[in-house]
Amino acid sequence: MLDAAPMRDATTEVKLDAPGEGRLLHANTDHPPVPRAKVGILIANLGTPDDHSYWPMRRYLKEFLSDRRVIDINRALWWPLLNGIILTKRPFSSGEAYRSIWNEEADESPLLTITKAQTEKLRAALTTEYGDDVVIDYCMRYGNPSTKSVIEKMQKAGCERIVFFPLYPQYAAPTTATANDQAFRALMDLRWQPYIRTVPAYYEHPLYIEALAQSLERHMAERKAEGRPPPDVVVTSYHGVPKRYLMSGDPYHCQCQKTTRLLRERLGWSKEFLEVTFQSRFGTEEWLQPYTVKRVEELAEEGKKDLVILAPGFSADCVETLEEINEEIKEAFEEGGGETFTYLPCLNDDDAHIDMIVDVVKREASGWL
Repeated sequence: MLDAAPMRDATTEVKLDAPGEGRLLHANTDHPPVPRAKVGILIANLGTPDDHSYWPMRRYLKEFLSDRRVIDINRALWWPLLNGIILTKRPFSSGEAYRSIWNEEADESPLLTITKAQTEKLRAALTTEYGDDVVIDYCMRYGNPSTKSVIEKMQKAGCERIVFFPLYPQYAAPTTATANDQAFRALMDLRWQPYIRTVPAYYEHPLYIEALAQSLERHMAERKAEGRPPPDVVVTSYHGVPKRYLMSGDPYHCQCQKTTRLLRERLGWSKEFLEVTFQSRFGTEEWLQPYTVKRVEELAEEGKKDLVILAPGFSADCVETLEEINEEIKEAFEEGGGETFTYLPCLNDDDAHIDMIVDVVKREASGWL
């Protein structure tokens, strides 16, 4: 069997004219500069509006809600509704939600702030080992920086190979698949396409489960140090999708269930103490159940006064966690009779989370780095 084609060796084939670029040794003197060959690591997240005011929110929502992976109903029915009603009213309500969590100091959404921090830590870890041979960056499926712009930037910087890493632990068509779609679309416009590998879902990766477990263990240790008892129940809340996705073969539901099962086994907790729910229902059709907002109401009515909730399906805190969970779902729990509601932040740029990302990158870039 033939070996894979080796990367171009810049030290033997390129004469450097300036740091990072030069001319091929066998080329004519008028040959355009060629950047030194590198490997790109590109992490991708959902996206963020540029601002929480009306027009930036409208642009962001239009891009998001026009995606057939996200809204897959008949276009003849959806377009009039989207452009006539939703994009007229929704930017106001969504803008208010973003305004309540906005990073005013940096003038950006928390998702963008956290993704930048994750990228910096990942860059520090990988460049320590691989130096300038690796380029680490981030992009967004919707909004800025766009997937297309960053892939083009990487290609111009000499990235002949790119590991594309959607930061979704569990695979779903409206998340992982659409992120990959956008990367492939970007390649269609490039004359010199880099080779690309997409990272699979990591819902059962041991370091991912361990990072989640450590987050919960730290919280339990803090409660003990304060003289507080354990909570009555812990809820893992995942973003919902229509139930028909499961029936059509999407593995998302099963992968969410397995993540929580593995976490439960790692911590030695019972199924009654660590539950699975699904949030962010949209529209009138049935989505994956139990719905988080209804379930926390039920738990409160059942006498569960102290609840801890976390969102293992999100790699970074965003409007769905900071506003929906920590404001709307918290309110539902308290209105049902609950007293203590604790939201545990996502793994974000926690060192254990970064260690997991590094491990996945090294595995998926095997033979390239």
